[in-house]
Amino acid sequence: MTTDLRGKIALVTGSTSGIGMGIAGELASAGADIVLNGFGDAGDIEAIHKNLSETNDIRAIHHGADMAKPDEIEDLMKSTAADFGTIDILVNNAGIQHVAPIEDFPPEKWDAIIAINLTASFHTTRFALEGMRQKGWGRIINMASAHGLVSSPYKSAYTAAKHGLVGLTKTTALEAAEDGITANAICPGYVLTPLVKNQIPEIAKLRGITEEQVISDVMLINQPTKRFVAIEEIAALARFLCTDGAASMNGMSISVDGGWTAQ
Repeated sequence: MTTDLRGKIALVTGSTSGIGMGIAGELASAGADIVLNGFGDAGDIEAIHKNLSETNDIRAIHHGADMAKPDEIEDLMKSTAADFGTIDILVNNAGIQHVAPIEDFPPEKWDAIIAINLTASFHTTRFALEGMRQKGWGRIINMASAHGLVSSPYKSAYTAAKHGLVGLTKTTALEAAEDGITANAICPGYVLTPLVKNQIPEIAKLRGITEEQVISDVMLINQPTKRFVAIEEIAALARFLCTDGAASMNGMSISVDGGWTAQ
């Protein structure tokens, strides 16, 4: 089974922190060249891709496309192909969150969540597929969520986007299956990323409970392991999905949630 990804080019959106950064590091350690994407301090981002390059002897660059803007996504995809090479591995990870009851949910927040968590993956995929088809090989990994399979109160936009992403994954898998391309969705439970940390005080306020109760009684209550999923676990799965051993795994929604969706 081939596990070496040297010579492959991987784009990981939302990779300047959290799960995306973890996946980028894991793919780099397997030899893939990395295109980072995301916001953050310029000096910190420079340090991230410099460390990836020097530690793993690979090429790494950063593109700051706003994944809510189709024209910037197009520039990300076309400039990467022109300057860095055709993308072999696409990890659609960028995401944002907002929690509120439906009747109080700001429409602009709904639009932003759908744009970044769902529509951006359509745009990156439509640009990536042609090059993958020409090579006869490609891996598309969509970072969905347990909320792509089940739901929780106050997360209407996020749940809608992640359910949509699972559907997009299945359609992509069916359309590209004969061209050596796979598309799969990873569906993590709660991972203690900056995105999740930012939700804790919001949920505490909405429910009138303490932040400690949010962790124990809201976030981890449905995860039988009673612990957060580790970023390293998600990254290891993403790496496996890029290997020959996962060539027949296609159109799947893979739960990594400590048993949440087994209930």
